[in-house]
Amino acid sequence: MGPSVFRRSNAPRQDRQALSRAFDAPRQPLAILLWHVFAFHLKKDEYMFEIHREELDWAGRKLTLETGRIARQADGAVLATYGETTVLATVVSARTPKPGIDFFPLTVNYQEKTFAAGRIPGGYFKREGRPSEKETLVSRLIDRPIRPLFPEGYRNDTQVVVTVLSHDLENDPDILALVATSAALTISGIPFMGPVGGARVGYINGALKLNPTVDELKESALDLVVAGTGDAVLMVESEAKELSETLMLEAVMTGHRGFQPVIDAIIRLAEKAAKEPRDLAVADKADVEAAVRDIAEGELREAYKITAKQERYKAVDAVKAKVTLALFPEDAEPRFSKEKVAEAFHDLQAKVVRWNILDLGVRIDGRDLKTVRPIVAEVGILPRAHGSALFTRGETQALVVATLGTGEDEQYVDSLEGTYKERFLLHYNFPPYSVGETGRMGSPGRREIGHGKLAWRAVRPMLPTAAEFPYTIRVVSEITESNGSSSMATVCGSSLALMDAGVPLKRPTAGIAMGLILEGERFAVLSDILGDEDHLGDMDFKVAGTEEGVTSLQMDIKVAGITEEIMKVALDQAKGGRLHILGEMSKALTGARAELGEFAPRIETLKIPTDKIREVIGTGGKVIREIVEKTGAKINIEDDGTVKVASSDGNSIKAAIAWIKSIANDPEVGQIYEGTVVKVVDFGAFVNFFGSKDGLVHISQLAKGRVAKSSDVVKEGEKVKVKLLGFDDRGKVRLSMRYVDQETGEDLEAKEKAEQQAAVD
Repeated sequence: MGPSVFRRSNAPRQDRQALSRAFDAPRQPLAILLWHVFAFHLKKDEYMFEIHREELDWAGRKLTLETGRIARQADGAVLATYGETTVLATVVSARTPKPGIDFFPLTVNYQEKTFAAGRIPGGYFKREGRPSEKETLVSRLIDRPIRPLFPEGYRNDTQVVVTVLSHDLENDPDILALVATSAALTISGIPFMGPVGGARVGYINGALKLNPTVDELKESALDLVVAGTGDAVLMVESEAKELSETLMLEAVMTGHRGFQPVIDAIIRLAEKAAKEPRDLAVADKADVEAAVRDIAEGELREAYKITAKQERYKAVDAVKAKVTLALFPEDAEPRFSKEKVAEAFHDLQAKVVRWNILDLGVRIDGRDLKTVRPIVAEVGILPRAHGSALFTRGETQALVVATLGTGEDEQYVDSLEGTYKERFLLHYNFPPYSVGETGRMGSPGRREIGHGKLAWRAVRPMLPTAAEFPYTIRVVSEITESNGSSSMATVCGSSLALMDAGVPLKRPTAGIAMGLILEGERFAVLSDILGDEDHLGDMDFKVAGTEEGVTSLQMDIKVAGITEEIMKVALDQAKGGRLHILGEMSKALTGARAELGEFAPRIETLKIPTDKIREVIGTGGKVIREIVEKTGAKINIEDDGTVKVASSDGNSIKAAIAWIKSIANDPEVGQIYEGTVVKVVDFGAFVNFFGSKDGLVHISQLAKGRVAKSSDVVKEGEKVKVKLLGFDDRGKVRLSMRYVDQETGEDLEAKEKAEQQAAVD
């Protein structure tokens, strides 16, 4: 090794020249030391790491995909950076199948580290704990487009872990996490029919925008995430402000076109860094499928003519028991494993359902492709709830309850972007009895969180602003029966329950789930799918919205993607179904009730000067605690001086507001106040009328006509109504009772002037 090593290295040109000169000079200790230092770094870079990198400009920011430097023991690892947001995606898959299962054991874990945004976690332990709602949702977002691209029958334990390492607060890590996962899978050697790309699309100032920033999304009428391959779309997730089906489809295709350069970059990275693909043994299933078909096909066809779910399940179970008895005799060695027979029976179920739909246009429950199941919508079914609804569609039923609260009930959300408050909460629960089974009861799972968020996105665009309706709103959907599309039943039930509670929605919202049967060039789109049609079909396409447009769209595909043509048919068919459902909902309620429920809190809002906030709160909160204790109202004061006063008793609200105003404001001349006589003297009475402020009602102002003694008219402790006349030369308050009707509080002076003016006119 010698000077030529420096000249061939990747060091900057001027550094190579300097080191080369030092080496060519008479050997000096410094030159020898420099050589050893540089040789160590050269060896570390060239032999310790084998780094491969791809870069591209994507929607105005640089996207970098790198592998070979971090997490080298994983099957695949990619460090992805977009702007200054960085994620690490790793994937590991077991070398042998997991025995005794009939599904693909894929787990996706997306995790946000708070150090990524320069923050320390809240809470006592000061470390990240259970996954947040966003982490759960992004994990599902990644899982849904990659799962269909693993080979059928692949049963090896596979885990994807995506960690957010840096967040620039401009580029949401979720899209980057999906891209990094796709790249890690593509180079891993694991059987994966990718790569997959993903993008976000916004609609800002009348134009679609690829990958808007976090701040731009706040002004966007659309937040749509789309993922797919080079040829087709695999997954869509969105929230929209009543956009048309045409625009939603255009947004999906804009995103699909937008992530094609990313797919190309992943392919280029794989050409340089991909591991040798693993051997995948494909089992020959022809014998077991033929055996199961011979025994079960005829009876399965008859079973799937039964329209009632539970009766149909009993018939299918009976056929399955017959297959088990025939293929696993007690006195002979079985020809096939139980796993293979179960898989073949499931495949035959799917084929029977799909054949009936494609060949005959007949679905499991006897409907045609577009008909929606019978709907019954009821509201106000729970007497003490603020708002309630029972929405039943076929054998799917949601009991939905809306509860109104104050600012104290807002949820604090700790995220990478910082802590913020959420005033609209929607929680979805799926107890096992809803499908006639027993099961675990506990904290919500990923499916429940995902379905709840979908309904939340569908309803939220129709909510009034906080200024229009200053309540915290919580909706809980209890799925009491389920046979397909319980999340869309939640959307319909939530809309009804909110209107029943008196929440002034802009318009009612409804949702419908669409299905797909795809065989080669033939396809059938199904409206309002059953659970079996979801399970045995190729697509779950959920569309929610109002009569004006779409508010939420979610699509999951079990095949290798669908075309624009299929999506257009599904969207058009879904619109007809949605309008039908809205019509059925209107039979129960057409809009929000004029008044809040009897047991709902009333909230009134007022504004006080910001320099008076301290006085209203008092030292250590003493004043505001006293107001709350004595009036019974809840009080929330914001930094801008907005005060929300809440109580189910209107008198409590009035008392609290009057107290707050007496502290924060000055009394206004000409206004009428209710006060208490604190002292009676010969020349009149002193009345406490505005907080701690007292004023004098002169004896001449106690009543009309001559008053001999003040005590003839008022007594200490008596409640009276007074009008503020003004202030004397010394700043003392002048009050009058003679100008106020003590029964009604009417301003008699103003009434008299109005009558005089009317007589003149």
